Amino acid sequence: MSRFALIKAVLGPIMRLMFRPQVEGAEHIPGDGPVILAGNHLTFIDSIVLPLVTKRQVHFIGKDEYVTGKGFKGRLMAWFFTGVGMIPVDRDGANGGVAALMTGRRVLEEGRVFGIYPEGTRSPDGRLYRGRTGIARLTLMTGAPVVPFAMIGTDKLQPSGKGLPRPGRVTVRFGEAMEFSRYDGMDRDRYVLRAVTDSVMTEVMRLSGQEYVDMYATKAKAA
Repeated sequence: MSRFALIKAVLGPIMRLMFRPQVEGAEHIPGDGPVILAGNHLTFIDSIVLPLVTKRQVHFIGKDEYVTGKGFKGRLMAWFFTGVGMIPVDRDGANGGVAALMTGRRVLEEGRVFGIYPEGTRSPDGRLYRGRTGIARLTLMTGAPVVPFAMIGTDKLQPSGKGLPRPGRVTVRFGEAMEFSRYDGMDRDRYVLRAVTDSVMTEVMRLSGQEYVDMYATKAKAA
C-alpha cells in the first residue's frame, strides 16, 4: 500500500466525518493521463479536502517550510504533506515561479494529476481574484486538459487567521474538462496566456458563485 493510500484509509473517514464533503461533477476528472485541476483558494484546508474527494492522487506545490520543521512534529508534518502529494518548492526565492512551473510540467508529463490555485494565494476576503498565467502555460506546454473546480464553505470552517478548522459541511464542485489545443505552440504569447487563464477563471467563478475582482489577490493583500 502506498503512503497516500495509507493516509487516505486511516484519516479519510475522520476527515469525511469532520468536513462531510459533498462532491459534484467528479466524473469530469479523467480516469488516467495528465490533468490539471484548477480552482479557487479560500483557506488552508482546501489542500486537505481536495485529495480526499478525488480517486486519483493530486500533486500540488506547497511551501517548503511545511517539510523542514524540526523534531517529531516537523517529521510528522513532512511525512503527511509529501504523502498526500505536496511537492515542496521555495516559491519565495528568485526563481520560485519557474521552479513551480517546471515541477507542474514534470508531474503532467508523467501522466499524473496536478492541482493548482491560479490566484496564487488564498483569497483575502472570500472573493475570486485574477488568475496568474502559469495555469495557461502548463496546459499549453503539456496538452493536459484543465478541470476547473470550486471549493465552497471551507472558509466558514477555517476563517482567515484562525487555527484548527471546526466541523461542518463543504462542497467541492468540478466542471467539465477544458482543452486548448487550438493554441498549440503559443505558450509564449501573453495575449493567449491571458485569454486561456481568464476562460478558466470564468468557469471557476461560475462553479463557485463568487464575486470576481479583476486584480491580483497579492495586490489586494498589500493594499
